[in-house]
Amino acid sequence: MNHVLRAFIGVFVVVYFDDILIYSKNLEEHASHLTSVLSVLRKEKLYANLKKCTFCTDNIVFLGFVISADGIKVDEEKVKAIKEWPSPKTVGEVRSFHGLAGFYRRFVKDFSTIAAPLTEVIKKDVGFKWGQLKKAHSKL
Repeated sequence: MNHVLRAFIGVFVVVYFDDILIYSKNLEEHASHLTSVLSVLRKEKLYANLKKCTFCTDNIVFLGFVISADGIKVDEEKVKAIKEWPSPKTVGEVRSFHGLAGFYRRFVKDFSTIAAPLTEVIKKDVGFKWGQLKKAHSKL
């Protein structure tokens, strides 16, 4: 998909595998951008599933982020999943939680410092002691 839409990427398109985000300053510009993208897709015999499409919206959830004119924010559904994540009981569960929480690291001040105990236990040959990890798990 990147190859097909390369002329538009960074100008008014973001592509992630088969997800396409078209952004514009106003409705008129958006109609033009949409026409350009759909024309290229048609030429390449690629089709969009209309049930999965959202058109002409002021904000959208894209790849786990809420994107709007105000900027990029976290998706509250993902935050809820992090908050409700059960206390890990194994190194594998710590690794899973760390990966999920790390997805939003740019929104968490001092993420690396807070997550350091979790990061440490993920390393090879480090013993799992929940007491040391509880604070980091709760704070994230």
